[in-house]
Amino acid sequence: MNELEKICEVTFIKAGGPGGQHRNKRETGVRLFHPPSNITLCAVERRSQARNLEVAYERLIEKLNILNIPKVIRKDTKISYSKKMKRLDNKKMQSKKKSLRRKPVGDY
Repeated sequence: MNELEKICEVTFIKAGGPGGQHRNKRETGVRLFHPPSNITLCAVERRSQARNLEVAYERLIEKLNILNIPKVIRKDTKISYSKKMKRLDNKKMQSKKKSLRRKPVGDY
């Protein structure tokens, strides 16, 4: 028995759906609760309780691996003066282009 199995709380539930009388009558579904991370998983795909338990543990390991990936903290950078000026010039050019598209105002 590994550490993960000692920590988790396993509950067996009735799994509905296709699979015949065996599946509908027995508690073949597995609900797995991992208290440290507060993750709850259900596996009800298979007719076998043992196979559902394996699937649930595999899913739990995948979820825990995703949670353990460290988040990259991004460092704020200051935009240089030349970049700001270039951006403003671009905006001015766009404004001129759009103003030329407008209908002229006044008498004809």
